[in-house]
Amino acid sequence: MSTLRIERLCDEHGHITQPQTLTAALAVHRQLRPMLPESATDYVAKMARITGYGARLVAALNEDGQVLGLALYRVYENTYEDLRLYIDDLVTDERLRSQGVGSALIDWCEAEARALGCRFLVLDSGTWRTAAHKLYLRKEFVISSFHFTRALD
Repeated sequence: MSTLRIERLCDEHGHITQPQTLTAALAVHRQLRPMLPESATDYVAKMARITGYGARLVAALNEDGQVLGLALYRVYENTYEDLRLYIDDLVTDERLRSQGVGSALIDWCEAEARALGCRFLVLDSGTWRTAAHKLYLRKEFVISSFHFTRALD
């Protein structure tokens, strides 16, 4: 992988600071979350709401500024792990998987977690995402629980 940099897309208050880069990230983000808006305007508005609730965004960029991957994370405290950095979304452009982008994003998130005093780096992953699971296990994540969801329709 050529030169790779991780860039914050919002400030410490959750305000989007790189709307053009965020817009460029839409196609990559939809590879993981196809239910995201197709419209760039609607996508940026949705992400602004999500970051307004405490999430933060970073993008992995090449030397030309092309978005190669994205991480959406939040830091919070709970009763069983204390302060944790939880990765909501971690995605690498499907054409570039297994080339170090996801690993670089995880490393960045780990450094951020340590800098913020977190004791844990946490993520959930769909059971069908076996290639991603191999990366997480290589990065020393452990399968610590089941995640249950119930729709409230």
